[in-house]
Amino acid sequence: MLKMRQSDFDALCRHGEETYPHECCGILLGVIAGNTREVRAVVRCGNTRHDSPQNRYNIDPGELVRVQRQARERDLDIVGFYHSHPDHPPRWSPTDFREAHWIGCSYVITSVEKGKATMTNSFALTGTTEEDKALVKEEIVAE
Repeated sequence: MLKMRQSDFDALCRHGEETYPHECCGILLGVIAGNTREVRAVVRCGNTRHDSPQNRYNIDPGELVRVQRQARERDLDIVGFYHSHPDHPPRWSPTDFREAHWIGCSYVITSVEKGKATMTNSFALTGTTEEDKALVKEEIVAE
């Protein structure tokens, strides 16, 4: 399960609306307790994909390292990532699956239809290796 404040949920949806018709992307920081990832901060990242930003995203590795350091300083972990799907359903694509490597993290996808966030889903990346990884739909609780 992925838990977050309603304000954080709204912030990631708003990010998708603001970057429409391109994909937005970001990192979720928080704590892990059992099977629950609790988000404490949403960090917006720049989409470095210039060849196809309307249906692909990439977080600069340097930005990822910087965010990871900031998380450690706050006693937080990276618990997930998010991105938007402009005019496309909020389900993972084969590319999303291939590029998901953080086993144990949540991957949140928000559908943005004609500039308005309409639906958000989360998928936990399960498994132990690249060979047996799977994205499994998980509940989002926004309070």
